[in-house]
Amino acid sequence: MRILAIDTALDLCSACVVDDAAAGAVAQESMVLSRGHAEALLPLVERVMARVEGGFESLERVAVTVGPGSYTGLRVGLSAARALGLALETPVVGVTTLSALLAPLLAAGHEGTLAAVIDARHGAVYLLALHATDGIVVPPTHIPLDAAADRLGPGPVTLTGSGAPLLAAALEARGVAVTVSGTGGPDILSVASLGQVADPAQALPRPMYLRGADAKPQDHARLARR
Repeated sequence: MRILAIDTALDLCSACVVDDAAAGAVAQESMVLSRGHAEALLPLVERVMARVEGGFESLERVAVTVGPGSYTGLRVGLSAARALGLALETPVVGVTTLSALLAPLLAAGHEGTLAAVIDARHGAVYLLALHATDGIVVPPTHIPLDAAADRLGPGPVTLTGSGAPLLAAALEARGVAVTVSGTGGPDILSVASLGQVADPAQALPRPMYLRGADAKPQDHARLARR
């Protein structure tokens, strides 16, 4: 299967093409980008596809990160993926950001509790944690930092993601043995790998926000309806 993977959920704008018949990526590109995904994504995808024999018509699937992450970034990636799927008449699957972060830890065979942690600000994190042998410890959730540390148990714990240093400090204060494996965004190759095995009927390209927007409507400033 040849798949195009797209990630705009956090502070990266990334795309890659992976093919079962080739080792590694056929083509890939990533840039660090805290904003401006809407302007950067389509030119980046075009550059990646220009290096792929057969171009867009050779794609059999599109995968895209669905969150949690930036509201704007998620909308950009999802809109592009859906448009490509429609134009190419190919399935589009969603991959959660937290799962993509955890995938390299699972592949590396780490023991104990593994957790993907994204800084959600305001003293909270997005968290997904599982035990290498016992399965899910904490399903994808938006949770206060101290509560997250309490949920992870006695350790050892391996963390990855932008919220890893914050949660590591909270765990160390509790005497838990903790290792930080990375603090960046998901590897686009992990997004592609998860997208290859995803069930299109289940892994829908819909946003996973896990919490409401920061901006709230000002009811007192609204005009009365007639």
